[in-house]
Amino acid sequence: MQAVILCGGKGTRMREETEYRPKPMVEIGGMPILWHIMKIYSHFGVKDFVLCLGYKGHAIKEYFRHFEWLANDFTLSLGKGEGKIVSHAHKPEDWTITFADTGLETETGGRVKRIERYVKGDEFFLTYGDGVADIDIRALHRFHRKMGKIGTVTGIHPSSKYGTLDVRNGMARSFQEKPGTDGIVNGGFFVFRKEFFRYIEEQGSMEQTPLRRLASDGQLAVYEHRGFWQAMDTFKEVEAFNREWERGNRPWVVWDEKGSNGG
Repeated sequence: MQAVILCGGKGTRMREETEYRPKPMVEIGGMPILWHIMKIYSHFGVKDFVLCLGYKGHAIKEYFRHFEWLANDFTLSLGKGEGKIVSHAHKPEDWTITFADTGLETETGGRVKRIERYVKGDEFFLTYGDGVADIDIRALHRFHRKMGKIGTVTGIHPSSKYGTLDVRNGMARSFQEKPGTDGIVNGGFFVFRKEFFRYIEEQGSMEQTPLRRLASDGQLAVYEHRGFWQAMDTFKEVEAFNREWERGNRPWVVWDEKGSNGG
């Protein structure tokens, strides 16, 4: 199976970073968040990717074109007018990546529609290029197969941005800092059968008409993930990700860090 990753947004809420590079190239621990997402899928055996490019998509193309030299130590031997380069990659990534230009202003639905011809099998994974989780991709796929629907979305229980108080008779009985909410929201990490393309049009977002129609037709299953999940939407979240990385708090790193490019 392939994993389709939406990489075309402008990331306007983190202009400090995205003025110079596309949102999926914003770094956590010295590696783009896109790399982290691909590492999650790769750990579970999904190594064929389709990237839906848009804003500054050339930067993503250039990064992976020179990935071996940008992501690893290497030795350059000069002489006789030729440079010989030896990479010191501990474990090279055995990925196949299709780079698809899906337009600068295209919404998510249109981006997915435009890569239909690159999807090889009857099923495919899909996610956003700005969120990570300690999700078990194989378990997600097994659930999708068990439910037998056209689509499966991962539902997550996000943390509240605010602390909550349990107040009785004017006194605080308890205080919780950023507790989990009871509601379930779209955490990305989808699985679809190819029939989903029939629900999508060239214009519009995937989250509006296509997913709503899928749900109303009884064809959208929900895989509940109660582990770690976090999206990177603001510059504050970029800073928070990197602080936690430096502290060694990396719950989404389901792969073996030893010998990995960003470990």
